[in-house]
Amino acid sequence: MKKLSIIGMPMDLGQMRRGVDMGPSAIRYAGINERLAHLFDCIEDLGDIMIGRPAVTIDKESKLRNLDLIAEKSELLANVVDKIVKSGSFPLVLGGDHSIAIGTLAGVSKHYQNLGVIWYDAHGDLNTAETSPSGNIHGMPLAASLGLGHRLLKNVGGYSPKVKPENVVIIGARALDDGEKVLIKNKGIKVYTMHEIDRLGMTKVMEETINHFKEKTDGVHLSLDLDGLDPHDAPGVGTPVNGGISYRESHLAMEMLAEANIITSAEFVEVNPILDERNKTAVLAVALMSSLFGEKLL
Repeated sequence: MKKLSIIGMPMDLGQMRRGVDMGPSAIRYAGINERLAHLFDCIEDLGDIMIGRPAVTIDKESKLRNLDLIAEKSELLANVVDKIVKSGSFPLVLGGDHSIAIGTLAGVSKHYQNLGVIWYDAHGDLNTAETSPSGNIHGMPLAASLGLGHRLLKNVGGYSPKVKPENVVIIGARALDDGEKVLIKNKGIKVYTMHEIDRLGMTKVMEETINHFKEKTDGVHLSLDLDGLDPHDAPGVGTPVNGGISYRESHLAMEMLAEANIITSAEFVEVNPILDERNKTAVLAVALMSSLFGEKLL
């Protein structure tokens, strides 16, 4: 029985632009359940993790914004995702800013010996308190999942690290901070920048990515930030970066992942309807999900 479990994580604590907390609602409004219904035997929507409207806090020692709150809410998400995986269902998490990946990966990774991660994003999200220009935790979830950074973030779920550097592939990078560039080189993380995508083509990038994971992983998590796409196609994101992956290239990437049948969990993040054009970005997110889960034209 092919089962999908959807959980919303309406958290905007990892950055400063309000609105991304409405991302899960925008994605549901775009028709996610109806679009995916024929691709699964059963779809359960578990609703949203309760975030509330907490006041912004700055950690005195690390200067990180909303550190305690993000760690607390990430634990809640990790517990839900853990239960979904145990039940034999596919976990699909709707964000929310990208800091939610800390909780998602904490819930998923314990079920795999060598979890692979595809980070489909304009950014590396590899900052720590020492390298971050902003103190925004949505720029840190991949670092935390690698076991780097503040203990409250990297130890969500009670263990660290969640993923090994050699099991990470970043696709679509075009805005990396200096500290992230050093970390990528030091850890040997595989990155396909927009230069590689333009030069090799998305087909080659995805073939290499799939082959990379088939050799060394027993599950693969897709963490897709809508700002990985070009702002022309996905305007409703908090940190748009020009020159991104196209609508069609992204569909091709998802279709190839569906054919390879390697994705075991996923999250779609950073949909901000306040900054969007008639819910265009949420509609795109749902369309990409349908391709990821095997929808075909014929």
